[in-house]
Amino acid sequence: MVKSSIFSTNSEAAERLNDIIEQSFDGIFITDGNATVIKINHAYETITGLSKEDLLGRNMEDLVNEKIISQSGSLIVKESKQPVTLQQYFKTKKQALITSSPIFDKSGNLIMIVTNVRDLTEIYNLKQAVRKKEEKVERLKLELSHLQDLAHTEELIIQDDASLSVLLLARRVAPLDTTVILLGETGVGKEVLAHYIYKNSTRANNSFIKVNCGAIPPALIESELFGYDKGAFTGASSTGKMGLFELANKGTLFLDEVGELPKDMQVKLLRAIQEQEILRVGGTKAIKINTRIIAATNRNLEELVQQNKFREDLYYRLTVFPIYIPPLRIRKNDIVPLAKTFLERLNKKYGFRKSLTAISLQLLHEYNWPGNIRELKNVIERAVVISTKDEITPHDLHIHVHGGLNEKPLSTKEKATPLPENLKETLESIEYNYLKSAYEQYGNVRDAAKSLGITASTFVRKRLRYEQNSHHTE
Repeated sequence: MVKSSIFSTNSEAAERLNDIIEQSFDGIFITDGNATVIKINHAYETITGLSKEDLLGRNMEDLVNEKIISQSGSLIVKESKQPVTLQQYFKTKKQALITSSPIFDKSGNLIMIVTNVRDLTEIYNLKQAVRKKEEKVERLKLELSHLQDLAHTEELIIQDDASLSVLLLARRVAPLDTTVILLGETGVGKEVLAHYIYKNSTRANNSFIKVNCGAIPPALIESELFGYDKGAFTGASSTGKMGLFELANKGTLFLDEVGELPKDMQVKLLRAIQEQEILRVGGTKAIKINTRIIAATNRNLEELVQQNKFREDLYYRLTVFPIYIPPLRIRKNDIVPLAKTFLERLNKKYGFRKSLTAISLQLLHEYNWPGNIRELKNVIERAVVISTKDEITPHDLHIHVHGGLNEKPLSTKEKATPLPENLKETLESIEYNYLKSAYEQYGNVRDAAKSLGITASTFVRKRLRYEQNSHHTE
């Protein structure tokens, strides 16, 4: 039986084999046993940007020496007589995986080296695109978690002149990229003001990221702020992780309790603010950022600088535009509006119809509020929970004018004490006592007025009126 063949002659077979090589999607590069180029296909020209005229008849050693080709798998095979796989980058900006394989004759002599060149550019591009999408998803997840925290932030409730002065400063600096530091006791509303500045800035459509510098363990704070590269430390993510500075890029980073930062982190923070670039943990390449910094602290940074606990250069960098938020006891006119706002929200949340009695409002106004707005909010919430009627009485508030929450609440007998006959006169008497105490403490009108959050002229006018009133004459 005669076997059929698709090729009638050897020349036809060679021609068909050449057609197959030319139609290959992969680049094919063939040298003889001495690594002299004898065949390349069109796909190889497309991938590498090199032409047949540049390569055919040339020895691979010359091509490498002339830097036409960066690395030759054929030369490695010529020496080792073993297949080899390499990654190569070409001037066409394509990345390829090349595999060079030896071809031996029946006597074991190396007669050819065949190199297969597979274009991986598209695969690498897809991998890069996937990585960027993963980073975007991670960024969105982190932003979502921070936005959920912000959902509980209270808007500004301002009635007092002292608070209005603070708001005026915040409004002036908000549209600028100036670094701002908010100073004041715990619970005065620094985070609320920081969010106000952000919402009224040119970065309002980008991220607002809050980090509590005092709540992150020292061992983790660098990776949280600046991120880390893959393999930076044991347990690190295989893909690395962006830090909060990167997350806040083009947005605003709120550094709460900045006075709690360890000294070594203060150096890195200073560089981030000055150079607008950060270095990830385990990284070698600086990452450019465009982040506005708003810092806050309840500590005296000047004292920390003197105690060598806070860097002086960072102190001056952060205090470009300081805003001092006075405590609630100085902002007396904010107390009642805040209390009513907190109560209104709780009524809406739980379907209640509770209200504060006149004497309860007076008690709230007179109380010293060492815990500031945060304490006021907690007092109102507690009163809503424990009150058995719609009217919230002083007994429900569990505070005492001369003390704090830890003191004994008003007893039933105290609750039954007759109310003042004239509430207006009672409140005026209280205000006069504040004026006298402030003047005795500071010894001059200007400082006394400032401590109460009023102007000197208002202080003098009020004191004169009360002293002329026989009710207040000693």
